[in-house]
Amino acid sequence: MPSNCEPASDCSLCPRLASFRRQNARALPDYFNAPVPTFCAKDQVRLLIVGLAPGLHGANRTGRPFTGDYAGDLLYATLLRHKLALGRYGMRPDDGLELKGCAITNAVRCVPPQNKPLPAEINSCRRFLAAQIAALPQLRAILVLGKIAHDSVVKALELKLKDHPFRHGASYNAGQLTVVSSYHCSRYNTNTGVLTSEMFDSAVRIARLAAIAS
Repeated sequence: MPSNCEPASDCSLCPRLASFRRQNARALPDYFNAPVPTFCAKDQVRLLIVGLAPGLHGANRTGRPFTGDYAGDLLYATLLRHKLALGRYGMRPDDGLELKGCAITNAVRCVPPQNKPLPAEINSCRRFLAAQIAALPQLRAILVLGKIAHDSVVKALELKLKDHPFRHGASYNAGQLTVVSSYHCSRYNTNTGVLTSEMFDSAVRIARLAAIAS
């Protein structure tokens, strides 16, 4: 990937997040504790999946998006079912899992305190999201997980939020791209019934079909 798609390992654009990374490096020295890079298929990427941010004991630990926490269990099981991934998800970056025709990233690349990035941090990190989208010439669909990721993608595409509101299962045309929205596959959303596995499966299916439609 071009260098402008990924923050430096010691990125200091967001002082609060950089400070939190340093705290974690002292408290959890075996963790990744750096901006988590995009997990990308080796073949042409036609679908980009965008989450919120790394979880403290998930991607911030393993260094791979959605790896090591409940959200990853649901996401990767669903991708495997739709043949968007190959192998076996083992909750670690060396499990041999490969993506097929898709990539996974986050709107904010560093773990935020309490899993809540500030608006300024979301805005600062959007440069990497926009660069990631631009660096995928065969990209045809973006699956956004949660309202924060949805809004950041809409802004990265220079679209108007009022014309593209977040709604689970909604699809929007953006030139050659289709943006598909889903509730985030977090344990909180599934435990409260906001998102069921069937609902999430449907959103992934819609995004996959949009990705291969043209």
